[in-house]
Amino acid sequence: MSNYKVFATAEFSKGLAALDGSIRESLRKKINEYVLPQLISAPQYGLNIKKLRGYTPETWRYRIAHYRLFYEVDEEKKIVSLISISNRKNAYE
Repeated sequence: MSNYKVFATAEFSKGLAALDGSIRESLRKKINEYVLPQLISAPQYGLNIKKLRGYTPETWRYRIAHYRLFYEVDEEKKIVSLISISNRKNAYE
């Protein structure tokens, strides 16, 4: 099984940058240490991963404490696109 490439969209980068400093750094560390290795190897499988229903294109969510990271997977090109990150209470609006 080949590895996936992970890209952050402008919306994702903007959402991460808008978070409070200490929260942003904590999330950035967790993303680099845990989330990216998982998404590179198997973006559809994991304890914190869930496929969202009713989304086109298919959208997945990764749970990081009170935050949700949303992404899409292009199986043909083996690309994971990080779409957005937001607090759980605002994530599904």
